[in-house]
Amino acid sequence: MIIKSKKTKWYSAMDALRADFANVLGTPTQIIRNKKKIWGLVQSLQPLQPYANPRSSSYPVPNEQSNGFIYAKIFGGFAQIRSSICDLVTISRLLNATLVIPEIQESTRSKGISYKFKSFSYLYDEEEFIASLKNDLIIVKSLPDNLKAGRKRNEFPNFRPKSSASPNYYIEEILPKLKKANVIGLVLTDGGCLQSILPPSMAEFQRLRCRVAFHALQFRSDIQILGRQMVERLRGWGQPFLAFHPGLLRDTLAYHGCAELFQDVHTELIQYRRAQMIKRGIVNEELSVDSHLRRENGSCPLMPEEVGVLLRAMGYPPKTIIYLAGSETFGGQRVLIPLHGMFANLVDRTSLCSKKELSDLIGPETPLPLNLFQMPPAKSDKKLKEEWKKAGPRPRPLPPPPDRPIYRHEKEGWYGWITETDTEPDPSPMDLRLQAHRLLWDALDYMVSVEADAFFPGFNNDGSGLPDFSSLVMGQRLYETASSRTYRPDRKVLAELFNITRDNMYHPKHNWTRLVQEHLNKSLGEEGLIRQSSLSKPALFLSHPLPECSCRISSAEVPTHVKGNDGRILYGGEDECPKWMQHGEKTVSLESAGEGGKLDENESLEYEDDLDKQPESYESGGKINVTLAWDQDEEMDPND
Repeated sequence: MIIKSKKTKWYSAMDALRADFANVLGTPTQIIRNKKKIWGLVQSLQPLQPYANPRSSSYPVPNEQSNGFIYAKIFGGFAQIRSSICDLVTISRLLNATLVIPEIQESTRSKGISYKFKSFSYLYDEEEFIASLKNDLIIVKSLPDNLKAGRKRNEFPNFRPKSSASPNYYIEEILPKLKKANVIGLVLTDGGCLQSILPPSMAEFQRLRCRVAFHALQFRSDIQILGRQMVERLRGWGQPFLAFHPGLLRDTLAYHGCAELFQDVHTELIQYRRAQMIKRGIVNEELSVDSHLRRENGSCPLMPEEVGVLLRAMGYPPKTIIYLAGSETFGGQRVLIPLHGMFANLVDRTSLCSKKELSDLIGPETPLPLNLFQMPPAKSDKKLKEEWKKAGPRPRPLPPPPDRPIYRHEKEGWYGWITETDTEPDPSPMDLRLQAHRLLWDALDYMVSVEADAFFPGFNNDGSGLPDFSSLVMGQRLYETASSRTYRPDRKVLAELFNITRDNMYHPKHNWTRLVQEHLNKSLGEEGLIRQSSLSKPALFLSHPLPECSCRISSAEVPTHVKGNDGRILYGGEDECPKWMQHGEKTVSLESAGEGGKLDENESLEYEDDLDKQPESYESGGKINVTLAWDQDEEMDPND
């Protein structure tokens, strides 16, 4: 629809955004100063460079006479799959075995994915995976024909190793059986199959993990092309952007007992999943726990509203572009409303990509029946009253008024089963297909998050022992560009700060704002890395691949080694970068780099003054890919 006029004026949304940024931030000098504070690199981490090459002469090329074949089935979501593949390659090298391309169970043909892809190639580039690791181990696409029949008849031993399995377990328990049978199968369900922390003598195997995660595991070309286009579209605004991953997953919330942070049906959905985890032995606690105490302990995610308040306290203006990552946000749009109210330029993949682009990524799929839903048999009034009395004080949704018919959405999906029964139904064919699609959406979000000018995790270091999306992103950002602006907040500290100003979150006192700035700025630098190393690395090496996969340029001041209680180096300890890296190093202007964790007293005061000048709300907020034609003197023509 276009507004006609004799003097039609065209306005670009991109030009309007630039003007909005200028109005919010002030003069060019003020813009440069503010930009340095909220987007600048962390100067103290600039000497760290990525370096995952083998460094020992005792790490030879793989032996063609391997001890046998290893095939594997990997269960779980995006983060579990990525971590499991890295561990699988590492133990294959440890056992001198030939690795068969693993099967990703979320994207098998039985889940209804496109016939164009196999399970692994649905997400990753098989050819690149094999070629990148040719100097580390032998990888084949399938078992030899003479062994395939034996696998179908279950003739080969299968194992379910835990993510905490030690190298000795594989050497003493698995290797003899591999040599005897020539083939073994692994079933990976824990998001990994090898302990995160390895002895110093096995540093080469840690570097192999890095080569797999950061070099060999490349998404298939269609995903890479669309992911790069999304980053280019975000850059096209002419302003930096921040990526935010809420981490609001049903399984995570159930594991930590965070049900009371939500309302009504969402609380019951979390509690149902928690009951399942208790029954399976995953959770060894009571079903009902105090979610507010869990939040104060740092065990629950930061809510999007809280993250918005923190970003405003840091000085991010209301027009900041925030990319919302993650294929699942439990609670839906309702929990995102406060964040969107503070930052109207909150976008996700659906804002940056057309439906056709996303559909092409999925590929042609077999159509499902149009209407799989069948209304349950009608119940008598007496039966309904009896069930209601037995239901107990659960927060069930209110029934519809008597004169209104029952709509379809009130009887199907999670809304339907939770109002009718205590048992969650098995996933439908559409549910299984959507689970596979989430792998693609997470892959796109992963690419954007790694390339973002700043990254803020809503939930990481959750203590469950399972890999999480944010930790993987933070690890890759640390590996590729250690000085990039990656926040590593301590949720326990932030919970204490929010308790101080819970009743006045949108108008906090200056002292509170300065405490938030101090904590988050420290989380960007050495203090944040030390904490990350002590809490996250024991559960997931890829979340903190230092010092094994990095080196330090020789011209920089060597930091003091910080060791933990177990004697492990938490910070420092990187080798000196080789000369060819130091000569080819790109020098970064210190004027464009912020000093992470260090704010001058005068700068802090000016910082708060800048915050006071920022408007609290938008005058307008539109979609990013819109060009408007507008004239005050003419009315709209509805036919155009």
